[in-house]
Amino acid sequence: MEVTQGIPITPKHWKELVAEKKGRQAATIPKEWILTNLPPKDKLSVIDFPEKSGLLTARDIEITNTEVDELLSKLAKGIWSAVDVTTAFSKRAVIAHQLVNCLTEIFIERALKRAAELDEHLATTGKVVGPLHGLPISLKDQINIKGLESTMGYVSWIGQYAEKNSVLVDVLEACGAVLYVKTNIPQTLMWPETYNHIFGRTLNPYNRSLTSGGSSGGEGALVALRGSPIGVGSDIGGSIRIPAAFNGLYGLRPSYGRVPYAGCVNSMEGQDSVPSVLGPLSNSLGGVKAFMQSVASKHPWLKDPLAVRKPWNEEEYRLVEHGAGKKLCFAILWHDEVILPHPPVIRGLEETKRALLEAGHEVIDWKPLKHGELYKTLGAIWAAGAAEDYRVTTSATGEPVIATMELAIDNPDFVPSDIPAFRPLAEGVSAYQLWQIQKYKRDLRQEYLDHWNATVASTGTGRPVDGIISPCAPYVAPPHGKNKTASYTMTWNSLDYTALVLPTGLFVDPAVDTKKPAHTFFSDFDKTNYELYDPATFKGAPISIQLVGRTLEEEAVIGMGEIVDAALKERLVPAKL
Repeated sequence: MEVTQGIPITPKHWKELVAEKKGRQAATIPKEWILTNLPPKDKLSVIDFPEKSGLLTARDIEITNTEVDELLSKLAKGIWSAVDVTTAFSKRAVIAHQLVNCLTEIFIERALKRAAELDEHLATTGKVVGPLHGLPISLKDQINIKGLESTMGYVSWIGQYAEKNSVLVDVLEACGAVLYVKTNIPQTLMWPETYNHIFGRTLNPYNRSLTSGGSSGGEGALVALRGSPIGVGSDIGGSIRIPAAFNGLYGLRPSYGRVPYAGCVNSMEGQDSVPSVLGPLSNSLGGVKAFMQSVASKHPWLKDPLAVRKPWNEEEYRLVEHGAGKKLCFAILWHDEVILPHPPVIRGLEETKRALLEAGHEVIDWKPLKHGELYKTLGAIWAAGAAEDYRVTTSATGEPVIATMELAIDNPDFVPSDIPAFRPLAEGVSAYQLWQIQKYKRDLRQEYLDHWNATVASTGTGRPVDGIISPCAPYVAPPHGKNKTASYTMTWNSLDYTALVLPTGLFVDPAVDTKKPAHTFFSDFDKTNYELYDPATFKGAPISIQLVGRTLEEEAVIGMGEIVDAALKERLVPAKL
Protein backbone atom coordinates (compact mmCIF):
# COMPACT_ATOMS: atom_id res chain seq x y z
CA MET A 1 0.00 0.00 0.00
CA GLU A 2 1.32 3.45 -0.92
CA VAL A 3 1.74 6.11 1.76
CA THR A 4 1.62 9.86 1.12
CA GLN A 5 2.39 12.29 3.99
CA GLY A 6 1.76 9.49 6.42
CA ILE A 7 -1.70 8.74 4.99
CA PRO A 8 -2.13 5.29 3.43
CA ILE A 9 -3.53 5.32 -0.11
CA THR A 10 -5.74 2.42 -1.06
CA PRO A 11 -4.85 1.23 -4.58
CA LYS A 12 -7.65 1.56 -7.09
CA HIS A 13 -9.47 -1.57 -8.12
CA TRP A 14 -8.57 -2.54 -11.66
CA LYS A 15 -12.12 -1.85 -12.83
CA GLU A 16 -11.80 1.76 -11.63
CA LEU A 17 -8.65 2.14 -13.70
CA VAL A 18 -10.53 0.79 -16.72
CA ALA A 19 -13.41 3.24 -16.23
CA GLU A 20 -11.00 6.17 -16.05
CA LYS A 21 -9.13 5.06 -19.16
CA LYS A 22 -12.36 4.55 -21.12
CA GLY A 23 -13.44 8.05 -20.11
CA ARG A 24 -10.19 9.53 -21.36
CA GLN A 25 -10.53 7.63 -24.62
CA ALA A 26 -14.10 8.89 -25.17
CA ALA A 27 -12.92 12.47 -24.65
CA THR A 28 -10.57 12.18 -27.63
CA ILE A 29 -13.42 11.58 -30.09
CA PRO A 30 -14.67 14.83 -31.68
CA LYS A 31 -18.21 15.36 -30.37
CA GLU A 32 -19.52 16.32 -33.80
CA TRP A 33 -18.46 12.90 -35.10
CA ILE A 34 -20.51 10.92 -32.58
CA LEU A 35 -23.43 9.37 -34.46
CA THR A 36 -27.01 9.05 -33.31
CA ASN A 37 -28.14 6.93 -36.28
CA LEU A 38 -26.01 3.82 -35.72
CA PRO A 39 -27.53 0.57 -36.99
CA PRO A 40 -29.19 -1.65 -34.36
CA LYS A 41 -26.99 -4.29 -32.74
CA ASP A 42 -28.85 -7.08 -34.55
CA LYS A 43 -27.82 -5.56 -37.90
CA LEU A 44 -24.92 -7.91 -38.60
CA SER A 45 -23.30 -6.47 -41.73
CA VAL A 46 -22.15 -2.86 -41.31
CA ILE A 47 -19.51 -2.85 -44.04
CA ASP A 48 -21.42 -0.27 -46.11
CA PHE A 49 -22.65 1.89 -43.24
CA PRO A 50 -19.89 4.54 -43.17
CA GLU A 51 -20.98 5.94 -46.53
CA LYS A 52 -24.61 6.02 -45.35
CA SER A 53 -23.81 7.60 -41.99
CA GLY A 54 -24.25 11.20 -43.13
CA LEU A 55 -20.93 12.22 -41.55
CA LEU A 56 -18.75 11.77 -44.64
CA THR A 57 -18.80 14.31 -47.46
CA ALA A 58 -18.65 13.19 -51.08
CA ARG A 59 -14.95 14.13 -51.06
CA ASP A 60 -14.37 12.11 -47.87
CA ILE A 61 -15.93 9.07 -49.51
CA GLU A 62 -13.87 9.51 -52.68
CA ILE A 63 -10.65 9.84 -50.68
CA THR A 64 -11.25 6.88 -48.40
CA ASN A 65 -12.29 4.62 -51.28
CA THR A 66 -9.11 5.39 -53.25
CA GLU A 67 -6.33 2.82 -53.30
CA VAL A 68 -2.95 3.64 -51.81
CA ASP A 69 -1.02 4.11 -55.08
CA GLU A 70 -3.45 6.74 -56.32
CA LEU A 71 -3.68 8.38 -52.89
CA LEU A 72 0.08 8.81 -52.80
CA SER A 73 0.10 10.21 -56.33
CA LYS A 74 -2.58 12.80 -55.58
CA LEU A 75 -0.91 13.78 -52.31
CA ALA A 76 2.46 14.19 -54.03
CA LYS A 77 0.93 16.37 -56.74
CA GLY A 78 -1.00 18.49 -54.23
CA ILE A 79 -4.34 17.47 -55.76
CA TRP A 80 -5.45 16.40 -52.29
CA SER A 81 -3.94 17.98 -49.20
CA ALA A 82 -2.61 15.91 -46.32
CA VAL A 83 -5.09 17.72 -44.05
CA ASP A 84 -8.05 16.71 -46.23
CA VAL A 85 -6.88 13.10 -46.49
CA THR A 86 -6.17 12.84 -42.77
CA THR A 87 -9.53 14.37 -41.92
CA ALA A 88 -11.38 11.95 -44.21
CA PHE A 89 -9.71 8.85 -42.79
CA SER A 90 -10.03 10.13 -39.21
CA LYS A 91 -13.78 10.61 -39.63
CA ARG A 92 -14.17 7.17 -41.17
CA ALA A 93 -12.03 5.63 -38.41
CA VAL A 94 -14.28 7.14 -35.74
CA ILE A 95 -17.35 5.80 -37.56
CA ALA A 96 -15.70 2.37 -37.70
CA HIS A 97 -14.99 2.52 -33.98
CA GLN A 98 -18.63 3.23 -33.20
CA LEU A 99 -19.64 0.22 -35.30
CA VAL A 100 -17.11 -2.44 -34.29
CA ASN A 101 -15.03 -1.04 -31.36
CA CYS A 102 -11.65 -1.08 -33.09
CA LEU A 103 -9.63 1.83 -31.62
CA THR A 104 -7.56 2.36 -28.47
CA GLU A 105 -5.64 5.65 -28.76
CA ILE A 106 -7.19 8.47 -30.83
CA PHE A 107 -4.99 11.54 -31.46
CA ILE A 108 -6.52 13.36 -34.39
CA GLU A 109 -5.51 16.92 -33.41
CA ARG A 110 -1.89 15.84 -33.29
CA ALA A 111 -2.28 14.16 -36.68
CA LEU A 112 -3.86 17.23 -38.29
CA LYS A 113 -1.01 19.41 -37.04
CA ARG A 114 1.46 17.01 -38.64
CA ALA A 115 -0.58 16.97 -41.88
CA ALA A 116 -0.58 20.78 -42.02
CA GLU A 117 3.22 20.79 -41.66
CA LEU A 118 3.49 18.35 -44.57
CA ASP A 119 1.24 20.52 -46.72
CA GLU A 120 3.36 23.57 -45.88
CA HIS A 121 6.54 21.69 -46.78
CA LEU A 122 5.12 20.64 -50.17
CA ALA A 123 3.84 24.15 -50.89
CA THR A 124 7.15 25.85 -50.09
CA THR A 125 9.63 23.33 -51.50
CA GLY A 126 7.64 21.58 -54.19
CA LYS A 127 8.91 18.28 -52.78
CA VAL A 128 7.37 15.52 -50.70
CA VAL A 129 8.87 14.61 -47.34
CA GLY A 130 9.13 10.95 -48.32
CA PRO A 131 7.48 8.10 -50.24
CA LEU A 132 4.45 8.01 -47.89
CA HIS A 133 3.96 11.79 -47.85
CA GLY A 134 0.61 12.69 -46.26
CA LEU A 135 -0.67 9.11 -46.02
CA PRO A 136 -2.51 8.26 -42.78
CA ILE A 137 -1.29 4.99 -41.24
CA SER A 138 -2.91 3.27 -38.26
CA LEU A 139 -0.89 1.28 -35.75
CA LYS A 140 -1.54 -1.72 -33.56
CA ASP A 141 -1.67 -0.64 -29.93
CA GLN A 142 1.73 -2.11 -29.00
CA ILE A 143 3.67 0.25 -31.29
CA ASN A 144 4.99 3.07 -29.11
CA ILE A 145 4.45 6.72 -29.95
CA LYS A 146 6.08 9.25 -27.63
CA GLY A 147 3.61 10.72 -25.17
CA LEU A 148 0.90 8.09 -25.73
CA GLU A 149 -0.04 4.95 -23.83
CA SER A 150 0.46 1.44 -25.17
CA THR A 151 -1.58 -0.61 -22.72
CA MET A 152 -1.66 -3.66 -24.98
CA GLY A 153 -4.84 -4.70 -23.22
CA TYR A 154 -3.18 -4.81 -19.80
CA VAL A 155 -4.87 -2.77 -17.06
CA SER A 156 -1.47 -2.79 -15.34
CA TRP A 157 -0.04 -0.66 -18.15
CA ILE A 158 -2.66 2.10 -17.99
CA GLY A 159 -0.93 5.40 -17.31
CA GLN A 160 2.44 4.36 -18.69
CA TYR A 161 3.27 6.87 -21.40
CA ALA A 162 5.95 6.11 -23.98
CA GLU A 163 9.09 8.18 -23.50
CA LYS A 164 10.15 7.79 -27.11
CA ASN A 165 8.92 6.47 -30.43
CA SER A 166 9.43 2.91 -31.56
CA VAL A 167 11.88 2.70 -34.45
CA LEU A 168 9.08 1.98 -36.93
CA VAL A 169 7.27 5.19 -35.94
CA ASP A 170 10.42 7.20 -36.62
CA VAL A 171 10.83 5.40 -39.95
CA LEU A 172 7.21 5.99 -41.01
CA GLU A 173 7.35 9.68 -40.08
CA ALA A 174 10.62 10.03 -42.00
CA CYS A 175 8.70 8.57 -44.96
CA GLY A 176 6.07 11.30 -44.58
CA ALA A 177 3.27 9.22 -43.03
CA VAL A 178 0.63 10.71 -40.71
CA LEU A 179 -0.15 8.64 -37.60
CA TYR A 180 -3.61 9.25 -36.13
CA VAL A 181 -5.05 6.19 -34.28
CA LYS A 182 -3.94 2.99 -32.59
CA THR A 183 -6.03 -0.16 -32.66
CA ASN A 184 -7.44 -2.81 -30.38
CA ILE A 185 -5.78 -6.08 -29.40
CA PRO A 186 -6.38 -8.96 -26.98
CA GLN A 187 -4.79 -8.93 -23.55
CA THR A 188 -1.34 -10.61 -23.88
CA LEU A 189 -1.55 -10.40 -27.72
CA MET A 190 -1.46 -14.20 -27.76
CA TRP A 191 -5.00 -14.74 -29.07
CA PRO A 192 -6.47 -15.16 -32.56
CA GLU A 193 -9.41 -12.96 -31.44
CA THR A 194 -9.59 -9.46 -29.99
CA TYR A 195 -10.88 -8.74 -26.49
CA ASN A 196 -9.34 -7.18 -23.38
CA HIS A 197 -10.56 -5.85 -20.03
CA ILE A 198 -9.96 -2.20 -20.99
CA PHE A 199 -11.48 -1.70 -24.41
CA GLY A 200 -13.64 -4.80 -24.82
CA ARG A 201 -14.31 -6.78 -27.98
CA THR A 202 -13.73 -5.88 -31.62
CA LEU A 203 -16.35 -7.16 -34.08
CA ASN A 204 -16.19 -8.19 -37.73
CA PRO A 205 -17.80 -5.54 -39.95
CA TYR A 206 -19.00 -8.12 -42.49
CA ASN A 207 -20.92 -9.95 -39.78
CA ARG A 208 -20.75 -8.62 -36.23
CA SER A 209 -21.60 -12.02 -34.77
CA LEU A 210 -18.21 -13.21 -36.08
CA THR A 211 -14.72 -12.43 -34.82
CA SER A 212 -12.43 -9.89 -36.46
CA GLY A 213 -9.55 -12.22 -35.60
CA GLY A 214 -6.47 -11.37 -33.61
CA SER A 215 -4.27 -10.25 -32.31
CA SER A 216 -4.33 -7.38 -34.84
CA GLY A 217 -8.13 -7.54 -34.88
CA GLY A 218 -8.59 -3.81 -34.44
CA GLU A 219 -6.48 -3.18 -37.53
CA GLY A 220 -8.39 -5.77 -39.54
CA ALA A 221 -11.78 -4.28 -38.72
CA LEU A 222 -10.62 -0.67 -39.20
CA VAL A 223 -8.97 -1.26 -42.58
CA ALA A 224 -11.96 -3.31 -43.79
CA LEU A 225 -14.24 -0.33 -43.05
CA ARG A 226 -11.75 1.87 -44.92
CA GLY A 227 -10.93 3.86 -41.82
CA SER A 228 -7.26 3.39 -42.71
CA PRO A 229 -5.43 2.85 -46.03
CA ILE A 230 -2.58 0.94 -44.37
CA GLY A 231 -2.54 -0.53 -40.88
CA VAL A 232 0.46 -2.01 -39.13
CA GLY A 233 -0.03 -5.27 -37.23
CA SER A 234 2.26 -7.83 -35.64
CA ASP A 235 2.44 -11.57 -36.20
CA ILE A 236 3.98 -14.31 -34.05
CA GLY A 237 1.51 -17.05 -34.99
CA GLY A 238 -0.89 -15.45 -37.47
CA SER A 239 -1.80 -12.11 -35.91
CA ILE A 240 -1.57 -10.15 -39.18
CA ARG A 241 -2.86 -12.86 -41.49
CA ILE A 242 -5.85 -14.03 -39.44
CA PRO A 243 -7.42 -10.53 -39.21
CA ALA A 244 -6.54 -9.89 -42.87
CA ALA A 245 -8.24 -13.12 -43.92
CA PHE A 246 -11.30 -12.70 -41.70
CA ASN A 247 -11.84 -9.11 -42.91
CA GLY A 248 -11.13 -9.65 -46.61
CA LEU A 249 -7.82 -7.75 -46.75
CA TYR A 250 -4.27 -8.05 -48.01
CA GLY A 251 -1.83 -8.74 -45.17
CA LEU A 252 1.86 -9.60 -45.19
CA ARG A 253 3.80 -11.57 -42.58
CA PRO A 254 7.45 -10.75 -43.38
CA SER A 255 10.36 -12.87 -42.17
CA TYR A 256 12.10 -12.16 -38.88
CA GLY A 257 13.72 -8.73 -38.75
CA ARG A 258 12.60 -7.40 -42.14
CA VAL A 259 10.56 -4.63 -40.48
CA PRO A 260 12.08 -2.94 -37.39
CA TYR A 261 10.44 -3.98 -34.10
CA ALA A 262 12.62 -2.12 -31.59
CA GLY A 263 10.81 0.12 -29.13
CA CYS A 264 7.46 -1.71 -29.21
CA VAL A 265 5.92 -3.26 -26.10
CA ASN A 266 5.21 -6.97 -26.25
CA SER A 267 4.42 -10.18 -24.41
CA MET A 268 7.06 -12.82 -23.74
CA GLU A 269 9.98 -10.50 -24.39
CA GLY A 270 13.20 -12.47 -24.45
CA GLN A 271 11.61 -15.35 -26.37
CA ASP A 272 13.76 -15.01 -29.47
CA SER A 273 13.40 -18.46 -31.02
CA VAL A 274 10.25 -17.43 -32.91
CA PRO A 275 10.16 -13.63 -32.89
CA SER A 276 7.08 -11.56 -33.52
CA VAL A 277 7.25 -9.48 -36.71
CA LEU A 278 5.55 -6.29 -37.86
CA GLY A 279 3.81 -6.01 -41.22
CA PRO A 280 1.08 -4.21 -43.19
CA LEU A 281 -2.65 -4.78 -43.73
CA SER A 282 -4.32 -2.91 -46.58
CA ASN A 283 -7.28 -2.88 -48.93
CA SER A 284 -4.85 -3.09 -51.84
CA LEU A 285 -1.71 -5.03 -52.65
CA GLY A 286 -0.22 -1.71 -53.68
CA GLY A 287 -0.51 -0.63 -50.06
CA VAL A 288 1.48 -3.68 -48.92
CA LYS A 289 4.20 -2.99 -51.49
CA ALA A 290 4.36 0.74 -50.70
CA PHE A 291 4.80 0.01 -47.00
CA MET A 292 7.58 -2.55 -47.44
CA GLN A 293 9.40 -0.52 -50.09
CA SER A 294 9.22 2.68 -48.05
CA VAL A 295 10.37 1.12 -44.77
CA ALA A 296 13.34 -0.53 -46.49
CA SER A 297 14.31 2.80 -48.09
CA LYS A 298 15.11 4.26 -44.65
CA HIS A 299 17.72 1.60 -43.76
CA PRO A 300 16.04 0.44 -40.53
CA TRP A 301 18.97 -1.88 -39.75
CA LEU A 302 20.90 1.25 -38.72
CA LYS A 303 18.29 1.95 -36.03
CA ASP A 304 17.28 -1.55 -34.86
CA PRO A 305 20.10 -4.04 -34.14
CA LEU A 306 17.82 -6.99 -34.94
CA ALA A 307 16.62 -5.62 -38.29
CA VAL A 308 17.94 -7.48 -41.32
CA ARG A 309 20.22 -5.51 -43.62
CA LYS A 310 18.24 -5.94 -46.81
CA PRO A 311 17.24 -3.03 -49.06
CA TRP A 312 14.25 -3.43 -51.37
CA ASN A 313 15.33 -5.74 -54.20
CA GLU A 314 13.66 -4.90 -57.50
CA GLU A 315 15.00 -8.00 -59.25
CA GLU A 316 13.38 -10.23 -56.65
CA TYR A 317 10.10 -8.31 -57.04
CA ARG A 318 10.27 -8.87 -60.80
CA LEU A 319 10.66 -12.60 -60.09
CA VAL A 320 14.02 -13.02 -61.80
CA GLU A 321 14.57 -16.22 -59.80
CA HIS A 322 11.06 -17.41 -60.66
CA GLY A 323 11.19 -17.45 -64.45
CA ALA A 324 10.43 -13.72 -64.55
CA GLY A 325 6.87 -14.68 -63.59
CA LYS A 326 6.11 -16.00 -67.10
CA LYS A 327 5.05 -19.46 -66.04
CA LEU A 328 4.97 -20.16 -62.34
CA CYS A 329 4.24 -23.38 -60.54
CA PHE A 330 2.13 -23.10 -57.42
CA ALA A 331 1.38 -25.95 -55.04
CA ILE A 332 -1.91 -26.03 -53.15
CA LEU A 333 -2.04 -27.23 -49.57
CA TRP A 334 -5.60 -28.55 -49.37
CA HIS A 335 -5.27 -29.53 -45.73
CA ASP A 336 -2.52 -30.03 -43.16
CA GLU A 337 -3.44 -33.64 -42.21
CA VAL A 338 -4.61 -32.29 -38.85
CA ILE A 339 -7.80 -30.32 -39.62
CA LEU A 340 -9.81 -30.36 -42.86
CA PRO A 341 -10.99 -26.82 -43.73
CA HIS A 342 -14.66 -25.92 -44.05
CA PRO A 343 -16.36 -25.87 -47.49
CA PRO A 344 -15.94 -22.10 -48.12
CA VAL A 345 -12.19 -22.38 -47.58
CA ILE A 346 -11.96 -25.30 -50.01
CA ARG A 347 -14.02 -23.34 -52.54
CA GLY A 348 -11.56 -20.47 -52.28
CA LEU A 349 -8.66 -22.80 -53.00
CA GLU A 350 -10.49 -24.44 -55.92
CA GLU A 351 -11.31 -21.09 -57.53
CA THR A 352 -7.71 -19.96 -57.08
CA LYS A 353 -6.49 -23.11 -58.81
CA ARG A 354 -8.86 -22.54 -61.74
CA ALA A 355 -7.82 -18.90 -62.01
CA LEU A 356 -4.11 -19.75 -62.06
CA LEU A 357 -4.55 -22.53 -64.63
CA GLU A 358 -6.56 -20.20 -66.87
CA ALA A 359 -3.75 -17.63 -66.55
CA GLY A 360 -1.26 -20.20 -67.87
CA HIS A 361 0.48 -21.29 -64.67
CA GLU A 362 1.10 -24.77 -63.33
CA VAL A 363 -0.68 -25.97 -60.20
CA ILE A 364 0.19 -29.12 -58.27
CA ASP A 365 -0.77 -30.49 -54.86
CA TRP A 366 1.41 -29.75 -51.83
CA LYS A 367 2.15 -32.66 -49.52
CA PRO A 368 2.25 -31.31 -45.95
CA LEU A 369 5.32 -32.33 -43.98
CA LYS A 370 4.90 -32.67 -40.21
CA HIS A 371 2.58 -29.67 -39.91
CA GLY A 372 1.21 -31.00 -36.65
CA GLU A 373 4.74 -31.21 -35.28
CA LEU A 374 5.57 -27.67 -36.37
CA TYR A 375 2.40 -26.38 -34.77
CA LYS A 376 3.02 -28.20 -31.47
CA THR A 377 6.66 -27.17 -31.35
CA LEU A 378 5.82 -23.50 -31.62
CA GLY A 379 3.20 -23.86 -28.90
CA ALA A 380 5.72 -25.58 -26.64
CA ILE A 381 8.22 -22.74 -27.10
CA TRP A 382 5.59 -20.20 -26.07
CA ALA A 383 4.44 -22.31 -23.13
CA ALA A 384 7.94 -22.38 -21.68
CA GLY A 385 7.41 -19.01 -20.01
CA ALA A 386 3.98 -17.67 -20.95
CA ALA A 387 2.17 -18.40 -17.68
CA GLU A 388 4.79 -16.63 -15.59
CA ASP A 389 5.01 -13.74 -18.04
CA TYR A 390 1.27 -13.09 -17.86
CA ARG A 391 1.20 -13.44 -14.05
CA VAL A 392 4.05 -10.99 -13.56
CA THR A 393 2.49 -8.42 -15.89
CA THR A 394 -1.01 -8.55 -14.37
CA SER A 395 0.10 -8.76 -10.73
CA ALA A 396 0.32 -4.98 -10.30
CA THR A 397 -3.46 -4.57 -10.48
CA GLY A 398 -4.79 -8.08 -9.94
CA GLU A 399 -6.68 -8.05 -13.24
CA PRO A 400 -7.68 -11.58 -14.31
CA VAL A 401 -5.62 -13.23 -17.03
CA ILE A 402 -8.12 -13.87 -19.82
CA ALA A 403 -8.57 -17.60 -20.39
CA THR A 404 -11.46 -17.65 -22.87
CA MET A 405 -12.84 -15.50 -25.68
CA GLU A 406 -16.42 -16.73 -25.28
CA LEU A 407 -19.10 -14.01 -25.35
CA ALA A 408 -19.80 -14.50 -21.64
CA ILE A 409 -16.71 -12.45 -20.75
CA ASP A 410 -18.38 -9.32 -22.15
CA ASN A 411 -20.63 -9.40 -19.08
CA PRO A 412 -19.22 -7.09 -16.34
CA ASP A 413 -20.25 -9.68 -13.73
CA PHE A 414 -18.44 -12.53 -15.50
CA VAL A 415 -16.67 -14.92 -13.14
CA PRO A 416 -13.65 -16.58 -14.84
CA SER A 417 -14.45 -19.96 -13.30
CA ASP A 418 -17.84 -19.97 -15.03
CA ILE A 419 -16.28 -21.17 -18.29
CA PRO A 420 -13.42 -23.67 -18.60
CA ALA A 421 -10.21 -22.08 -19.84
CA PHE A 422 -9.72 -22.38 -23.57
CA ARG A 423 -5.98 -22.59 -23.08
CA PRO A 424 -4.85 -23.73 -19.63
CA LEU A 425 -1.30 -22.45 -19.36
CA ALA A 426 1.45 -24.92 -18.56
CA GLU A 427 4.18 -23.99 -16.11
CA GLY A 428 7.66 -23.45 -17.49
CA VAL A 429 10.26 -26.02 -18.47
CA SER A 430 13.99 -26.07 -17.75
CA ALA A 431 16.40 -24.22 -20.01
CA TYR A 432 17.74 -27.55 -21.20
CA GLN A 433 14.26 -28.80 -22.11
CA LEU A 434 13.58 -25.60 -24.02
CA TRP A 435 16.84 -26.02 -25.92
CA GLN A 436 15.72 -29.47 -27.04
CA ILE A 437 12.44 -28.05 -28.36
CA GLN A 438 14.29 -25.31 -30.22
CA LYS A 439 16.75 -27.82 -31.65
CA TYR A 440 13.85 -29.92 -32.91
CA LYS A 441 12.36 -26.83 -34.56
CA ARG A 442 15.68 -26.21 -36.30
CA ASP A 443 15.72 -29.79 -37.57
CA LEU A 444 12.13 -29.45 -38.83
CA ARG A 445 13.16 -26.35 -40.77
CA GLN A 446 15.93 -28.30 -42.47
CA GLU A 447 13.52 -31.11 -43.35
CA TYR A 448 11.02 -28.65 -44.80
CA LEU A 449 13.69 -26.90 -46.87
CA ASP A 450 14.73 -30.26 -48.33
CA HIS A 451 11.07 -31.15 -48.91
CA TRP A 452 10.50 -27.90 -50.85
CA ASN A 453 13.67 -28.29 -52.92
CA ALA A 454 12.67 -31.85 -53.90
CA THR A 455 9.60 -30.54 -55.72
CA VAL A 456 11.85 -29.63 -58.66
CA ALA A 457 11.05 -33.13 -59.94
CA SER A 458 7.31 -32.36 -60.11
CA THR A 459 6.90 -28.79 -61.33
CA GLY A 460 7.80 -28.97 -65.03
CA THR A 461 9.53 -25.58 -64.80
CA GLY A 462 13.04 -26.74 -63.91
CA ARG A 463 12.60 -25.01 -60.53
CA PRO A 464 11.12 -26.13 -57.23
CA VAL A 465 7.62 -24.88 -56.47
CA ASP A 466 7.54 -21.08 -56.67
CA GLY A 467 4.95 -20.57 -53.95
CA ILE A 468 2.45 -22.48 -51.83
CA ILE A 469 -1.26 -21.61 -51.80
CA SER A 470 -2.64 -22.43 -48.36
CA PRO A 471 -5.75 -21.91 -46.26
CA CYS A 472 -5.43 -19.06 -43.76
CA ALA A 473 -7.42 -21.03 -41.19
CA PRO A 474 -9.67 -24.10 -41.25
CA TYR A 475 -12.62 -21.70 -41.46
CA VAL A 476 -13.55 -18.20 -42.50
CA ALA A 477 -14.21 -15.81 -39.59
CA PRO A 478 -15.96 -17.93 -36.91
CA PRO A 479 -18.32 -16.79 -34.15
CA HIS A 480 -16.79 -15.03 -31.15
CA GLY A 481 -14.94 -17.43 -28.88
CA LYS A 482 -14.69 -20.16 -31.52
CA ASN A 483 -11.35 -19.34 -33.15
CA LYS A 484 -9.48 -22.04 -31.30
CA THR A 485 -6.60 -22.88 -33.60
CA ALA A 486 -4.04 -20.93 -35.60
CA SER A 487 -2.36 -23.98 -37.08
CA TYR A 488 -2.57 -22.83 -40.72
CA THR A 489 -0.63 -19.66 -39.92
CA MET A 490 1.64 -20.82 -37.07
CA THR A 491 3.29 -23.39 -39.33
CA TRP A 492 4.86 -20.65 -41.44
CA ASN A 493 6.05 -18.71 -38.37
CA SER A 494 7.88 -21.84 -37.22
CA LEU A 495 9.60 -22.04 -40.62
CA ASP A 496 10.04 -18.24 -40.94
CA TYR A 497 8.47 -18.24 -44.39
CA THR A 498 7.10 -15.03 -45.87
CA ALA A 499 3.31 -15.28 -46.14
CA LEU A 500 0.77 -13.02 -47.82
CA VAL A 501 -3.01 -13.11 -47.40
CA LEU A 502 -5.07 -12.38 -50.51
CA PRO A 503 -8.85 -11.91 -50.62
CA THR A 504 -10.49 -14.02 -53.31
CA GLY A 505 -13.43 -11.66 -53.79
CA LEU A 506 -15.73 -14.48 -52.68
CA PHE A 507 -18.03 -14.50 -49.65
CA VAL A 508 -19.79 -17.34 -47.87
CA ASP A 509 -23.08 -18.21 -49.55
CA PRO A 510 -25.12 -20.79 -47.59
CA ALA A 511 -26.73 -22.00 -50.82
CA VAL A 512 -23.32 -22.78 -52.33
CA ASP A 513 -21.19 -23.62 -49.29
CA THR A 514 -23.32 -26.47 -48.02
CA LYS A 515 -22.15 -28.81 -45.29
CA LYS A 516 -20.47 -31.95 -46.58
CA PRO A 517 -20.97 -35.50 -45.21
CA ALA A 518 -18.66 -36.40 -42.36
CA HIS A 519 -15.23 -37.61 -43.42
CA THR A 520 -12.75 -39.81 -41.58
CA PHE A 521 -11.42 -37.37 -39.00
CA PHE A 522 -7.71 -36.70 -38.69
CA SER A 523 -8.02 -35.75 -35.02
CA ASP A 524 -10.38 -34.60 -32.29
CA PHE A 525 -9.66 -31.05 -33.45
CA ASP A 526 -10.84 -32.05 -36.91
CA LYS A 527 -14.08 -33.52 -35.57
CA THR A 528 -14.76 -30.38 -33.50
CA ASN A 529 -14.09 -28.21 -36.52
CA TYR A 530 -16.48 -30.25 -38.68
CA GLU A 531 -19.22 -29.93 -36.07
CA LEU A 532 -18.72 -26.16 -35.87
CA TYR A 533 -19.74 -25.59 -39.48
CA ASP A 534 -23.22 -24.31 -40.19
CA PRO A 535 -23.44 -22.36 -43.47
CA ALA A 536 -25.98 -19.84 -42.13
CA THR A 537 -23.69 -18.92 -39.22
CA PHE A 538 -20.88 -17.85 -41.55
CA LYS A 539 -23.03 -16.01 -44.11
CA GLY A 540 -21.31 -13.06 -45.76
CA ALA A 541 -17.84 -13.77 -44.36
CA PRO A 542 -14.95 -13.09 -46.78
CA ILE A 543 -13.05 -16.03 -48.24
CA SER A 544 -9.26 -15.56 -48.41
CA ILE A 545 -6.15 -17.55 -49.27
CA GLN A 546 -2.53 -17.47 -48.11
CA LEU A 547 0.44 -17.31 -50.49
CA VAL A 548 3.64 -18.64 -48.92
CA GLY A 549 7.19 -18.07 -50.12
CA ARG A 550 10.58 -18.80 -48.66
CA THR A 551 12.45 -16.97 -45.89
CA LEU A 552 13.09 -13.26 -46.58
CA GLU A 553 11.32 -13.50 -49.94
CA GLU A 554 9.02 -10.53 -49.35
CA GLU A 555 9.58 -8.91 -52.73
CA ALA A 556 9.00 -12.14 -54.65
CA VAL A 557 5.91 -12.98 -52.60
CA ILE A 558 4.46 -9.56 -53.36
CA GLY A 559 5.33 -10.03 -57.05
CA MET A 560 3.71 -13.49 -57.12
CA GLY A 561 0.81 -12.07 -55.11
CA GLU A 562 0.12 -9.58 -57.88
CA ILE A 563 -0.06 -12.45 -60.37
CA VAL A 564 -2.43 -14.49 -58.20
CA ASP A 565 -4.53 -11.42 -57.41
CA ALA A 566 -4.85 -10.49 -61.08
CA ALA A 567 -5.83 -14.06 -61.99
CA LEU A 568 -8.55 -14.10 -59.32
CA LYS A 569 -9.90 -10.72 -60.41
CA GLU A 570 -9.92 -11.84 -64.03
CA ARG A 571 -11.95 -14.93 -63.17
CA LEU A 572 -14.17 -13.76 -60.36
CA VAL A 573 -16.50 -10.78 -60.12
CA PRO A 574 -16.75 -9.88 -56.40
CA ALA A 575 -20.31 -9.86 -55.15
CA LYS A 576 -20.89 -8.87 -51.53
CA LEU A 577 -23.92 -10.47 -49.97
